[in-house]
Amino acid sequence: MKSQALGQTLEFLLYDWLKVQELSARQRFAEHSRETFDAVLDTCEKIAREKFAPFNRLADTQEPHFDGERVRLPESTHAAMQAYIESGMLAAAQDYELGGMQLPCVIEMAANAFFSKASVAMGGYAMLTNGNANLLMAHGTALQREVFARNEFAGRWFGTMCLSEPQAGSSLSDVATRAEPDGDGFEQDPLGPRYRLKGHKMWISAGEHEITENIIHLVLAKIPGPDGKTTPGTRGISLFIVPKHLVNERAELTGERNDVALAGLNHKLGYRGTTNCLLNFGEGRFKPGGKSGAIGYLVGQPGEGLKCMFHMMNEARIGVGLGAVMLGYAGYEASLDYARQRPQGRAIGPGGKDAASPQRPIIEHADVKRMLLAQKSYVEGGLALELLCARLVDEQHTADAETAAEAKQLLEVLIPIAKSWPSEWCLEANSLAIQVLGGYGYTRDFPVEQYWRDNRLNMIHEGTHGIQGLDLLGRKVVMNGGAALLALAARINSTIEAAVQQPTLAEQGNQLAAALAKLGRATKNAWASGVPEEALANATPYLQAFGHVVLAWLWLDLSLSAAGPSDFAQGKRAAARYFYAYELPKIEAWLGVVGSREALCREMRDSWF
Repeated sequence: MKSQALGQTLEFLLYDWLKVQELSARQRFAEHSRETFDAVLDTCEKIAREKFAPFNRLADTQEPHFDGERVRLPESTHAAMQAYIESGMLAAAQDYELGGMQLPCVIEMAANAFFSKASVAMGGYAMLTNGNANLLMAHGTALQREVFARNEFAGRWFGTMCLSEPQAGSSLSDVATRAEPDGDGFEQDPLGPRYRLKGHKMWISAGEHEITENIIHLVLAKIPGPDGKTTPGTRGISLFIVPKHLVNERAELTGERNDVALAGLNHKLGYRGTTNCLLNFGEGRFKPGGKSGAIGYLVGQPGEGLKCMFHMMNEARIGVGLGAVMLGYAGYEASLDYARQRPQGRAIGPGGKDAASPQRPIIEHADVKRMLLAQKSYVEGGLALELLCARLVDEQHTADAETAAEAKQLLEVLIPIAKSWPSEWCLEANSLAIQVLGGYGYTRDFPVEQYWRDNRLNMIHEGTHGIQGLDLLGRKVVMNGGAALLALAARINSTIEAAVQQPTLAEQGNQLAAALAKLGRATKNAWASGVPEEALANATPYLQAFGHVVLAWLWLDLSLSAAGPSDFAQGKRAAARYFYAYELPKIEAWLGVVGSREALCREMRDSWF
């Protein structure tokens, strides 16, 4: 599963480009070296190759089903998750005292890339659990961290994030789940202020299964005031720990089932190996303590639920982007292998085609090369983007104050791109992989159709494409006087200055300089009227253009590092050349409607459709 090309690309990105070996000079990573990093990567590659990849199709065709009592999953899913737990990767970035490895985020992400490529749906349980436990480490009490987070990092329990509701997907201000104080002594519970929750949560990945003995739900709900009414908007949202099975302060199961019930499984286009649930909280099927209502323990302060939840969004969105990248990468490798073996068509000579001549492998046809080059530019550029963002997380947490502050600014503006760009363009890579295989690609005889189906989710979850555009143009590029955008522009200009000194890269450097200037003008023009509705009507085209400028920067920066005449280096430079010739010019159309504040989409009336 770890192809030679992928292994070489990871090695290039981590050690030649991002210089991750230098992190060993920092106190937190002092016990690590390139050798320990490589050992982690090799171990994860092996587990992914042996325990995940062979069963990816099985997890898709034998999707989870509810038999009325329990959710059934293939045994291979249980075995894969057990192997993942035993690897220690759930606690990879945690302190040694917690059973962790104190790995840099960039190595943790690179190692998890193998699982995303092998079976992104089976790996979803671990990603959610890690995000859940990380949130509790940041915002939970000491006992909440000890009881819940520690057992999640150990793989004894898995976790979820329960945000959306049937009537409130991205619009979290419309959350209707309520949390009432549980009796007079609720403040004295050692696990935290105890509440009874009632409501419904929809689209809950990993919401029900029996892989582990317990599931720890993190649930957004509103606490009503003395008048029985909840605070409108997001200010009234609080966060609660709601275990499937109740536990005590010694992390022992009490034997009592909490009032959390599976109402049904959602049957999905792809990503089928991860259960996706409608959960009912407090419907009365189970009555802990003789009362209806799911018992939940408050995390942090009342009304600060979203603040807590968004603490883990940076790394979660990098993880989603990385999953999209690796699905694209899997499709690219499959279509590349097919193109090298599939004979079809003949060379055109001076007199036309010679029907008696042997057929050519389709990789020799220019249009097939175009589709493969597009995939290569998307997936390898996307991988560079995600690893760069993970490296910035390490800078934010372990570098000196000035470097950490710069990393925080860059992450502010890059995270919407890290989530959205691979979700769109590595999905397009999967579509091109199907096209390379032709009719065979549209069948289940080959894996490329599943990769596309699995990847289609990534434009939706962890903040839809439209939400990312609104976040970028409506908040990230204008906050603090545009400081984050200026920090990114400074980094891009540094690359441009280095590139124009090299004859082979000077043209691309000038192209990128022009693109950056166009992006700056469009940003200014979008807000020229000062009316948010006008500026944000074309936030998604802005997101697309912004992402393409960022990827053009990364490809130019990678080209500076990929020197020499080797096939590997020439392949990187060819992908960069493709991106500049075929992709970067697209920003003209996207920025055109942004800069002119094109009014069509906001003025369009329902009746006109």
